[in-house]
Amino acid sequence: MDNTKALTVQDVADMLKIAKNTVYELVKRGELNSYKVGRKVRFTLVDVESYIENSKKIQNPQEKGSTGLSDLYSDNLGGLNKIPAGNDFIVCGQDLMLDILTSYMGKYCKNISALRAYIGSYSSLVALYHGYIQAATTHLWDGDTGQYNVPFVRRLLPGIPAVIIHLTCRMQGFYVAKGNPKGIKSWDDLKRDDITLINREKGAGSRVLLDEHLRLINIYGSSVKGYNNETQSHLTVASTVSRGAADVGVGIEKIASQVEGIEFIPLQKERYDLVVKKEIFDTFTVQSILKILRSDEFRAEFKDIGGYDISEMGEIVAWT
Repeated sequence: MDNTKALTVQDVADMLKIAKNTVYELVKRGELNSYKVGRKVRFTLVDVESYIENSKKIQNPQEKGSTGLSDLYSDNLGGLNKIPAGNDFIVCGQDLMLDILTSYMGKYCKNISALRAYIGSYSSLVALYHGYIQAATTHLWDGDTGQYNVPFVRRLLPGIPAVIIHLTCRMQGFYVAKGNPKGIKSWDDLKRDDITLINREKGAGSRVLLDEHLRLINIYGSSVKGYNNETQSHLTVASTVSRGAADVGVGIEKIASQVEGIEFIPLQKERYDLVVKKEIFDTFTVQSILKILRSDEFRAEFKDIGGYDISEMGEIVAWT
């Protein structure tokens, strides 16, 4: 995809799954770069990607301001490193579903500051273990059991009883160029020396999925061309493939429809779950989250968004 191609306000709203008025507000606040053609506002894909990258910090949907991760981030932890204030409830994860969820929490949990932290699945669970957040989201696949999330919750929260709540199922697969010129069909194709990968950051669910499959077919990541080329979102993985800077990347299906010149090769359905410590499960906030997830009003938000299977949303997956 041409990174300089003009995108309309509606294009950006569709990509970010927000209202057109919200796009105009982001431009007004200087959070989203734009330019004008006559009286029309236009954007480039680079503008949208930059907005997503800059948004990966703790945000309070009830306030215009936000607190960056700079004073909360620890390199040796790979996650947050401050105990949140008493009325802060931090939900950790990268899917846009969580932006909608924390918005609803702001509406129905009046005495709680619902915050977002945009870090990957593995680091989210580590941050939950240390008590730096209240809810982690995860889509980590265990190659030995074929199970999502439960094995990782038990490993990364040792001795801490937790509750796993289902959010959605999403299809994971390969992003390849339109027409799939390299004929990429399976994980085994990553053994080929004519294929260049664009990877996700360590700890991301898509990265763990890749690494687990490489382990199962006895391939070292270091032997895959482009393995060490990392980026922070599904959108940038897809756009890297679309502009020919890589041949393949791993990501979720719904992003493929938002980037021109991309074809999606489905590989497996993943489970995306919310994790909280059992000791706070009966609190007003967590019970409110359950009611929100199970409500027709919240489910209706995803009616017209492709790539989400919400048939089991709000169900308890496991008590660990």
